[in-house]
Amino acid sequence: MIDAEFRSEERFSKLSLAYEGEEEKNRVHSCIEKITKQHKMQPETYTCSISNGREVLVVEYHDDMDREAGAIFEEIMKSLEITECD
Repeated sequence: MIDAEFRSEERFSKLSLAYEGEEEKNRVHSCIEKITKQHKMQPETYTCSISNGREVLVVEYHDDMDREAGAIFEEIMKSLEITECD
């Protein structure tokens, strides 16, 4: 199961997606690549390991004056069939 967490401050937005295993990893990474390249504004992304063999892909938008990231994050969550976000 892919878990999502969203954080936002003035002109900054971050979506963290935690996953486990190669199948979920490939699904998350390919989704992010496909959706973000459709938009003019490009994020910073990085991956880190967490407990129990899970990893997190973090997608960050800086200087998001027009709050475009929210719509992009919604598109990502819909594509990954994530219905809840912390």
